Amino acid sequence: MKMKKLIVLPALMLAMVACQNGNQGHENDGMDSASAEAAAPAAQIAYFGAEINEEGALSASEAMAQLGEMDSVNLKLTGTIDKVCQVKGCWMTMATGENGESMHVSFRDYGFFVPKDIDGKEAIIDGTLYMETTSVEDLRHYAEDEGKSEEEIAMITEPETRMTFVADGVIVKDYEVTINAADGSDEEAEMEEEHDHSDHDHGDHEH
Repeated sequence: MKMKKLIVLPALMLAMVACQNGNQGHENDGMDSASAEAAAPAAQIAYFGAEINEEGALSASEAMAQLGEMDSVNLKLTGTIDKVCQVKGCWMTMATGENGESMHVSFRDYGFFVPKDIDGKEAIIDGTLYMETTSVEDLRHYAEDEGKSEEEIAMITEPETRMTFVADGVIVKDYEVTINAADGSDEEAEMEEEHDHSDHDHGDHEH
């Protein structure tokens, strides 16, 4: 009888130790999961121009309804960036979601620029929306900025009336700013002298 007691006792102790180790393993699993969630990187958001937020941003169709018969309206818009000026990032276009059309976006008084690699990103812009008739000269200049061929540029022969936006501030989602991405380097400053939009764009549109 004494032998049996001696054998059973160590067995019970081993079982208790194993159970404790098992519980600790489950606790660690929970901690590891929580730690992994905490360590997960948050989506990057980049800001350009005036400080703005996402609150109250409208879609392009909602913005058009807001504009109505007025010459211009101040509002906040959300949409997908279609194209960006590849010379300096001094304008971009945003898809309006209607018949594949896009809206030209410039930046107030050329006070800021955006990176040239943000096409396809979701953005929020805050500023002035209006309808504008763009001249053939300006349309050809924008086509040149996009890198279109001389033949394609020569095919632009009619002015175009389209929705246009002058932004005071821009938020670009899922984008991390890198050094010199849109800060106006010395090289870009020299380029600006050769690439002046002041005569054909409306960053100072009155509203």
